[in-house]
Amino acid sequence: MPAIDYLRISLVDRCNFQCQYCMPEGADLQYLPQGEWLTRTELGQLLQEVFMPLGFANFRLTGGEPLVRPGIVDIVRDIAELPGTRDLALTTNAFLLAGMAQDLWDAGLRRINISLDSLDPVIFDRIVGGRGRSRWPQVWAGIQAAHRVGFSPLKLNVVVIPGVNDHEVLDLAALTLDRQWHVRFIEFMPIGNDSLFAETGWVDSEILRDRIRQRWGLSEGAVRGNGPADVFQIPGAKGTVGFISQMSECFCDRCNRMRLSADGWLRPCLLNETGQIDLKTGLRQGVPTRELKRQVADLLAAKPDINYKMRQSGTTGAYGRTMSQIGG
Repeated sequence: MPAIDYLRISLVDRCNFQCQYCMPEGADLQYLPQGEWLTRTELGQLLQEVFMPLGFANFRLTGGEPLVRPGIVDIVRDIAELPGTRDLALTTNAFLLAGMAQDLWDAGLRRINISLDSLDPVIFDRIVGGRGRSRWPQVWAGIQAAHRVGFSPLKLNVVVIPGVNDHEVLDLAALTLDRQWHVRFIEFMPIGNDSLFAETGWVDSEILRDRIRQRWGLSEGAVRGNGPADVFQIPGAKGTVGFISQMSECFCDRCNRMRLSADGWLRPCLLNETGQIDLKTGLRQGVPTRELKRQVADLLAAKPDINYKMRQSGTTGAYGRTMSQIGG
């Protein structure tokens, strides 16, 4: 069992996209009032007085879409400057990134993951939803800005949906040939849009690896990060290709993360809320942080058993909350 030292922090439960695999069109989503989010001060207090003393040193900022959170640059700076921070990363859809990349870098962010589910603007817009002007050019501009600023590793996340974008796997993998970019193919999960999942199913990562292997060859690779991807490299490529195979190759037994939602709930697992703790309410009611730390320590002690049970049961099934509500 790995050390549990990685906290995914959802800063906001809303997003400026409505991706098919996350928030299906027409879904009646109830967003949190802004006053229900953990404040910048509350988040800093929890990190310094609860999580870091328990060994957490690696943090990822997520959403929803974290770049729509007011004050995101200040939050990044706060966390980057904490003495106990070993690694800080952010996951974004990049729609707002072109105008923020330099400020985020200057605030101390060095790693970034960007969702890029298609290189075809028509297919991309079909996946991410919305009406009117295409969103693809602005996302591509955000990726280019992140590259210019120097984010490394720069990872591109692709949720592979059968019949929608699975035919683009080789084109997306080719982005790694002459760029130090890291493309990660993620198996489609039935979270937030189980009806689409029932219609399309998912593509096994091994099938995708075979396609790439037959075209270029494939060897083991490495890239810095804290996630569950299996990493490979096309011979001679500057970047890598990774595969997150939560459907076909359950990795619960090596999960090293906890999840803090925008409204302050700490959960041990993307799909299992056993023992979840409402840290925000505790803070606002004056519960001493030493007591909150004890509660978190108890949940950490229970996580290996939670991981084991998830491993035994597998991670397939349908789930009612959307990915934006869970924290990605």
